[in-house]
Formats: sequence, C-alpha cells, structure tokens
Amino acid sequence: MKYAFYIGTAYGLTATAILCLILWIWLDGRARLKELKALDAAGIRRRSAATTGPHSSAEQV
Repeated sequence: MKYAFYIGTAYGLTATAILCLILWIWLDGRARLKELKALDAAGIRRRSAATTGPHSSAEQV
C-alpha cells in the first residue's frame, strides 16, 4: 500500500489524457464535417466525388 497514491494518480492522469484525446478527436471531426458541408453548399466538390459530364473522373489523369 506504499505506492497506492502514486499508482492511482498515474492511472487517473492516463485516463484523463485519453478522454481528452477522444474529446478532441470527436470535436475536430464535427468541425471538419461542418466545413465540408459549407464547401458542399458553396458548390465546391471533392475531386474524388463522382462527376457526370464530359470530364468524368475516369478520364482524368
């Protein structure tokens, strides 16, 4: 029981760091989706999106 406080603190800090990373990734993903929706609404499309017309993605090199 001599090191219980040290071990508990280490586990607590590790759990806090992991939860902060998960939260950061989740919030960042939401922000990127919001940016993509804004670009899509502005008419800007991704190059990987399928297009129709004379310049389809199969013809691009």
